[in-house]
Amino acid sequence: MFFRRKKAKKNNLPLNSTLYLKFIIVYIILGFLSLFTAATLASGLTYSGLKSSEADRLYAQATAMANDYLPGYFSDLLTGSDVKMQLNGISAYAKAAVWLVDREGNVLVSSRPDSYPTAPAQIRGFDPAASGSATYQEGNYHGYFEEDVLTVSAPVVQGFSTKGYLLIHKEVSDLTDFRDTLMRSVYATVIIIYLLSFIVLLAFQFLVYRPLRKITEAATQYASGNLEYEIPVTTQDEMGYLSASLNYMSAQLRDMEDYQKKFVANVSHDFRSPLTSIKGYVEAMADGTIPPEMQQKYLNIILFETERLTDLTQDLLTLNEFDTKDILLNKEVFDIHEVIKNTAATFEGICTKRKISIELILAARHLNVYADRKKIQQVLYNLIDNAIKFSDSDSSITVETTDRGDKVYISVKDYGIGIPRDSLNKIWERFYKTDASRGKDKKGTGLGLSIVKEAIQAHGENINVISTEGVGTEFIFSLPKRGN
Repeated sequence: MFFRRKKAKKNNLPLNSTLYLKFIIVYIILGFLSLFTAATLASGLTYSGLKSSEADRLYAQATAMANDYLPGYFSDLLTGSDVKMQLNGISAYAKAAVWLVDREGNVLVSSRPDSYPTAPAQIRGFDPAASGSATYQEGNYHGYFEEDVLTVSAPVVQGFSTKGYLLIHKEVSDLTDFRDTLMRSVYATVIIIYLLSFIVLLAFQFLVYRPLRKITEAATQYASGNLEYEIPVTTQDEMGYLSASLNYMSAQLRDMEDYQKKFVANVSHDFRSPLTSIKGYVEAMADGTIPPEMQQKYLNIILFETERLTDLTQDLLTLNEFDTKDILLNKEVFDIHEVIKNTAATFEGICTKRKISIELILAARHLNVYADRKKIQQVLYNLIDNAIKFSDSDSSITVETTDRGDKVYISVKDYGIGIPRDSLNKIWERFYKTDASRGKDKKGTGLGLSIVKEAIQAHGENINVISTEGVGTEFIFSLPKRGN
């Protein structure tokens, strides 16, 4: 399968203008929103909670005093001095102004801190039901206070009738001061978190962004055709693994590019050589250079070269089928011995001519395997054909099967010239031919063993070779066995 590498247009957009800039903008916005939220929402929620809690506390104090103590004042059991002393205690404890009034709003007894204004003699427009269902009021309470206060009111009941009301006024500024104290802690926490997030941003800069820039630069280099570019791998994390994977990919692409060049060169050579011969002989016969009585000889040569081209084309199509990686094997159960016998019989003519015998050593009369019959037949054909090419006249070739466990092992062995040690690892390469092969058989394409290995690997099996120069060569491959 061929591929063509296109030179990609280099992307000059720097990474820091996109991804990193986005992180910086998000970081700034996050800091602003955090401070804004703390200054508004958190501050408002804190103040609301403090106000509600303080109002409940003051109302509980007023209610307890109005129910347990102050009825005695209206029954003449307590004097104004006695009530004054109690109100002073509440005022000091709550830091608030405390008024005892009758039903008309006349102030009977009062107590206040020094910072609070003096209580009026009578409250203008006094309405004990003004707060409705709420436990407190907020404001300057009819203009008697310079600052806003929280006011709670508790009725004083004596003899099943309301005799008066106990009012407690507390300045809101006390609550806002306490809120500001709490918010300073909140602001400090937000700033600390913001600084810690800056450390995270720096960690992102060194651990993610910089390696990502290197990887992006590598991708740009690969896209522009520079497969020699290598990413420095300094870590063992995902970024390091990705960098190593890209380096490996570039190395594979370089190898593929080299293979492509060699492949094209080999195909061109193997096609050009027979085509040149065919063209030359045809032109010679056409212009009369070759006399009619000699033409049969050269027609046979042309036929031979045509067969070479046909074999080469078929082998290339077969290899292309394997290269698609999605080859569908037509697997079935068949007798491998029958296939061996039929394949060996196709070489009877050439074996008789060269006085080469093919000896079959079969493990049993029948031995079933589960594989693609046509592909395995092609494997056997290529191996036997290869053995014949490398065998001397008056020699033999052995095809042997071995039944071992759930596998069947097939061996094709010759007693020919053998394969040089330095060529053993190269014989599976496409278009590879040993020097002996080139001199002995000019029809060979150098693709036969490549097809053999691809076919066996497509079945999930293995093939091995054992060879000694001057002694011979043996190929052994395995197939899955099926019960007879």
